[in-house]
Amino acid sequence: MPILSLGVSHRRAAVELLERLAVPDEELPKAYRRLADAPEIEGAVILSTCNRVEVHAEVATYHAGFLAIKRFLSDHSALDPDAFAEPLYAHYEDEAAEHLFAVAAGLDSMVLGEPQILSQVRRAYRIAHDEGAAGPTLGSLFRAAVRAGRRVRAETAIGAAPEAMVTAGLRLAEAAVGPLAGTSATVVGAGGMAAPAGRALRGRGGARVRIANRSPERARTLADRLGGEAHALTGLVAAIAGADVVVACTGAAGVVVSSADVAAAMAGDGREPDRPLFLLDLAVPRDVDPAVAGLAGVRLADVDDLAAAIDRAEATRSVAAARGIVQEEASGFAARQRAARLAPLIAALRERADGVGEAEVARALARMPDLSPEERATVRAMAAAIVAKLLHEPVVRVKDLAARGAAEPYARALAELFGLDVPPER
Repeated sequence: MPILSLGVSHRRAAVELLERLAVPDEELPKAYRRLADAPEIEGAVILSTCNRVEVHAEVATYHAGFLAIKRFLSDHSALDPDAFAEPLYAHYEDEAAEHLFAVAAGLDSMVLGEPQILSQVRRAYRIAHDEGAAGPTLGSLFRAAVRAGRRVRAETAIGAAPEAMVTAGLRLAEAAVGPLAGTSATVVGAGGMAAPAGRALRGRGGARVRIANRSPERARTLADRLGGEAHALTGLVAAIAGADVVVACTGAAGVVVSSADVAAAMAGDGREPDRPLFLLDLAVPRDVDPAVAGLAGVRLADVDDLAAAIDRAEATRSVAAARGIVQEEASGFAARQRAARLAPLIAALRERADGVGEAEVARALARMPDLSPEERATVRAMAAAIVAKLLHEPVVRVKDLAARGAAEPYARALAELFGLDVPPER
């Protein structure tokens, strides 16, 4: 079945919309059951990250699939479809593959070449597979996308700045609180973005880094690596007290750092009136209550602010080469898919021709009972060779047309002319 990709991303959607559409891990089983109930959708993979929410699906037709996925996004988010109609984008068949390959390569990320997206693409497929939601076609698509992403990182320098998002955020922090040398910082979370954040803060001369996390053990592990302190989220106020910079990146489904927490921390740490506090929220959905920005002496930045702060110039040298790899890999995937779709037709054609040849040989041999076993074998071999030679040119020709994306009308004509009952695509 054809592949349709439908979604929204940071390019045209604000963080408020992305967080409404986001599908947290704990909601994925229910989301996949809802997609499985849609007759227009054969299988799907949901890719929900800080920068995008996309559904990649096998669909009966473009129009039916588009409406089904849009309805799913609306039902899941409790949003009217018109609320995300403007930033919604769709890619179909070959364009869907090229889009996903570009995403896996980091070419469509807020931070060009950011490394986390490749593991997020891999993980999204693994979860869909474990939920029984993704069939062989989507499996081939996502494996090819991961291969394209790996090639881009191996053959270009586009992913050479793995802490680019954190770096951009800390530039905003320095603009708000001044040089970070000797400052105190708190990282809320201990997942994929927390380690780069902690390293970047220490690299700027931060005198003290505290890690606050729902799991105290994970907080302690990361804090030990950074030479910092570990706190449980139940002690979040104490973890924030005295901090100059707070980086939040838990990936939780709701607000983790409330306005009340921040106000209590600032009130209890004896902070001088002219000592600001900067909070960097790297999560979607957001970890930090937006109301925090209304507190005196507090500056809050989220992923929308980062979009304007990121310097893409560092990564642009390899963009052309990376796009070339993506296009090459996407073309190869499309050719393999077209060949796979032709396989039942070619098998049916050969079976029909072989059957005709064998029937005619049997009829001829019945009229020549005196032939020796060797002579009978020669007749059979000759008939098989004639059938093979007659089929060779049209089969090679239709495969060549498939590689160029022009085989469909010829394939239909072959099936019609020879009366072939080709199995439906799965």
